[in-house]
Amino acid sequence: MTPPDTPIRRFEAFLQLWARLGLEARRPGTVILVEGERDRASLRRLGIDGEVQTLHSGRTLADRVQELADRHGRVIVLTDWDRQGGRLARRLQEYGEGGRPKIDLLLRRDLATLLRSEVVHVEGLATWATRQAETFHRSLEEEFRACGWETAVPTG
Repeated sequence: MTPPDTPIRRFEAFLQLWARLGLEARRPGTVILVEGERDRASLRRLGIDGEVQTLHSGRTLADRVQELADRHGRVIVLTDWDRQGGRLARRLQEYGEGGRPKIDLLLRRDLATLLRSEVVHVEGLATWATRQAETFHRSLEEEFRACGWETAVPTG
């Protein structure tokens, strides 16, 4: 994915990716894995209503992956786009190499490419998206609907 060359195109590409994430999150057997509670809250503020779990649960990474494998077939990893988040994503992928659960890093990678130098932490996504929508005099809810994702984006 080549990042768009203008802020408005970057925002529109984000909306498309986010709508895709919202639809994927609703698939049975799919869970989104984030690092912490503030990350989960950011996703909720942006209308993600599928199952979102936090990585940091007091268990080892291997135990957490096994727990996820017992309950889910697919894990969409959305760790931060910093060094620690990248390390966590790679380790999760290594633990999931047996194929169960399927560790999906594609959306994380696409968002990292798109938002490079704009957003580093998942918890900042809701603030960034809201600010972008306001900049372009748009409503996030209307934009998601235009992308084909019917959702009510909570405010605040």
